[in-house]
Amino acid sequence: MKELNKKIKRILTRIILPVFLMLGIISCGNGPEVHHGFGEEQGETIELVLWTIATETDAFHRSYLRAIAAFEEANPGVRIRFETFDNESYKTKIRLAVATNELPDIFFTWGGGFSRPFVSSGKVLYLDEVYKEFSEDLDINVLSNVIFDGRIYGSVTTTPISVMFYNRAIFKDHGLEAPQTWEELVYICQVLIDAGITPMGISAKDSWVLAMLFDGIALKIVGSQQFQRVLVEREESFNSQGFLEAAQKFRELVDMGAFVGRGNFISNDEANAQFFAGEVAMFTTGSWIAGSIQTDATNPEDFGMFPIPVINPKHAAITDFMGGGSDTLMVAATTKHPDVAKRAVFELTRSISKYAYLDGAGIPAWRIDFDDSEVNPLTRKVADFAAAATSFTLWADTLMEADDASVYLTLLQELYLGGIEPEEFVRAMAVQLGR
Repeated sequence: MKELNKKIKRILTRIILPVFLMLGIISCGNGPEVHHGFGEEQGETIELVLWTIATETDAFHRSYLRAIAAFEEANPGVRIRFETFDNESYKTKIRLAVATNELPDIFFTWGGGFSRPFVSSGKVLYLDEVYKEFSEDLDINVLSNVIFDGRIYGSVTTTPISVMFYNRAIFKDHGLEAPQTWEELVYICQVLIDAGITPMGISAKDSWVLAMLFDGIALKIVGSQQFQRVLVEREESFNSQGFLEAAQKFRELVDMGAFVGRGNFISNDEANAQFFAGEVAMFTTGSWIAGSIQTDATNPEDFGMFPIPVINPKHAAITDFMGGGSDTLMVAATTKHPDVAKRAVFELTRSISKYAYLDGAGIPAWRIDFDDSEVNPLTRKVADFAAAATSFTLWADTLMEADDASVYLTLLQELYLGGIEPEEFVRAMAVQLGR
């Protein structure tokens, strides 16, 4: 996307009018969206630079464009320069920008441990006072992953969860139904392998895709509380029976040939394309691809979803999900327009929440007070899952801080490729986490 050119307006009137900053909230109702402009500063258009991972191929790209357009139209005198980066390179870029004080005015990040260093280093502004103006439409509990030391440092767009998407047409052709147990899932994989069909798509090149599946398996064994105690509170060791069992079951799928071949050379986008084309039967990923299925799959009606099956019912339920309110916009402490940027974060995330849901890309974090009758069935089903959830646990590479997450993803790649055994995997992670 081409950058918006900075425009300079000069006030040519001889009458000086009082300037009132009318700070409005984006209306998410069925009628036109109503804002009040932020006004101009000394006759110069305010430009805010926004960094995100919503590239042109990303399911959220259109919702960002629509949110920015609505914001600029309603707030004359303010322009958003929208810059996007692919997921993996962005993680490095944003950390470097924090370290070198080169953050844009507003930037996308992930809640939890990923953003904690940004906050603790004083590189992000807190938003508590501005949040009060939006609190009726954004529950404080939704912001739990961006609250540090009692203060709010960001606003979230959606509450994504990870599930197993599957090709219902392939399942029907082979007399299969969505599994309820791990044993049923393994049986399905074997039936498909015997029929010459690849059971699962994967990307080991974009290692966070591996983590989507492993995290879900681990959650359904150890439960949300132990997940937190091990990865965040460091009260228990990763070298435990639960995480070892998760690693063993992950390798069980690898060893039986459940995954697409040469997964270490396949990107997430390529893995999505294989799934949409019906080349694989199942794919574990975030709820955001429900919208992409509608636009990119040949037969969207062929697709369905199910939660990762429960493995240890003593610790986890089918209604426990990886995910939650994590996709976040924050304001850099170096911005020249802090008041405008803080309010823009809330207005933008509110619109993105709405448009992403209507596009089928995400589950809204903000209150729904608009007509959603046209939302596609897959996204509606994810919304039902989220509404009935008994817990949300942030994905491990987000829950942990950057250095720990990097080691975790590297070790998962090694586990997938057979470079290390499950026992070595859990021991290495225990060393990394100090327990």
